[in-house]
Amino acid sequence: MSTKKITVNTLMDMKNKGEKITMLTAYDFQMASLLDQCGIDMILVGDSLGNVMLGYENTIPVTMNEMIHHCKAVTRGAKNAMIVGDMPFMSYQINAEQAVENAGRLLKESDVEAVKLEGGEEVLEAIHKIVQAGIPVMGHLGLTPQSINKFGGYGVRGEAEEEAQAMLSDAKKLEEAGAFSVVLEKVPAKLAKSITDAINIPTIGIGAGVNCDGQVLVTHDMLGLFEKFRPKFSKRYAELAKEMKRCYSQYIKEVKEKEFPSQEHSF
Repeated sequence: MSTKKITVNTLMDMKNKGEKITMLTAYDFQMASLLDQCGIDMILVGDSLGNVMLGYENTIPVTMNEMIHHCKAVTRGAKNAMIVGDMPFMSYQINAEQAVENAGRLLKESDVEAVKLEGGEEVLEAIHKIVQAGIPVMGHLGLTPQSINKFGGYGVRGEAEEEAQAMLSDAKKLEEAGAFSVVLEKVPAKLAKSITDAINIPTIGIGAGVNCDGQVLVTHDMLGLFEKFRPKFSKRYAELAKEMKRCYSQYIKEVKEKEFPSQEHSF
């Protein structure tokens, strides 16, 4: 379990030593604090908060102000893990200047230590400018949820040879632009291994096989808290939603039947 502050340099050392990197999402103080106590290497404040915290159908409606709000809570809860904040849809796509301004806002106003952007060649200038401004950037290839309307679904990316080669090329370009790491989402395991072997920066897989340098999951998925759908790539370590509903139902029953509060819980 890590008790030292995780930095970009730590992650590079881990890749070079073959030590796997662990990453999970958090959106509030309590969850971030628990993850940090357990020794997680990285915490992603993902725009997945749109789905699991705010009830949106997808990540597209998430705003900069919403991201900053949740990132501030997470950074107050975690002291050792490296905290990465997602750049929401249309916060970096218009031009590189806009991207730098919004990345700067995320760092200044929430105290995260890095930002994450989705995309390949089309975001290279933005990544380069953000890194030049002194802000670490994590890339994201494969399934990029902010582009779901363009792709028309949540299927695996990179199965066709042409798409696989383009993704490998994009990964190399992200490294050249200054990204310190890249997430590979819903990518064939063989392709993910090829990308991991071809670049010097760490790859973080989600539905991309065991050969990535690290793994990330949405915490609500792995805890069984989010019941709307069950991703194939997400292992359920618990079924907390069922347990929470059992507790809520028991409380409601006891209040209705005047069993709670008892003398023990009264003054």
